[in-house]
Amino acid sequence: MIEANYTVTGMTCDHCARSVTDEISKINTVSDVSVNLPTGAVTVCSSEPVNDVDVRAAVEEAGYELATK
Repeated sequence: MIEANYTVTGMTCDHCARSVTDEISKINTVSDVSVNLPTGAVTVCSSEPVNDVDVRAAVEEAGYELATK
């Protein structure tokens, strides 16, 4: 299992967190997404390394921004 950590900006409520979780979960190899709403921290677990470009696209599709690492 591979774990990657990101920071997402603009989330303010549980609906925001669910939207981000739902979009990132659509990436093929992703098995779990955990969002810490107060900090904006997002942990992505996958069977293979996830491309940061794919994560950024998913976060933007949900209406938020991925902070620069």
